[in-house]
Amino acid sequence: MRNIMWMVGIAVLLLGCTSKEQKELMKSFEKEKIYHQNLQKTEKTQLYDGEVTKAMLTATYLFTKTEDKNDTRDEKFIVGVYVEEGNDESFVNKGYTLTLNGNAPKSIERLNENNSLLKEISFNSDWSQFYLITFPHTQSKSFKLIFQSDIYGKGELNFAKISKYVLSGKVL
Repeated sequence: MRNIMWMVGIAVLLLGCTSKEQKELMKSFEKEKIYHQNLQKTEKTQLYDGEVTKAMLTATYLFTKTEDKNDTRDEKFIVGVYVEEGNDESFVNKGYTLTLNGNAPKSIERLNENNSLLKEISFNSDWSQFYLITFPHTQSKSFKLIFQSDIYGKGELNFAKISKYVLSGKVL
């Protein structure tokens, strides 16, 4: 009888602790949910001169799935650009281009460092300039964002409106 009481007591203690930790973990996850979802939609590329990074671009695809079968929303990205030549002017003015499946952006809006959109992205650095870039709608489920320089070549970032696993069949 005494052993049974000890076992019940230990089981109650373990269940009580696990429940409390699980609640804290779920609360933490919910607080950072948007951040983690955006992390899954973030890609990075670098352009080099030899082994020296001359430009780096990180892009977060701002897409939320809807039930609308005729969704024609524009494709929006938060893009962080680091260019070695300095960040006092736009990367476009320094000979860099950004295209989505060969299409130029509809708009490029520079974001200031206090913009609320920057609080939700996963890669935020002090030395990059951030932009909200809008491209025309694409029907394709997967597409390439191409960051290019006449001097340093190009980098490709692959994005998808659905899970990349569904498209490739491979775990990335």
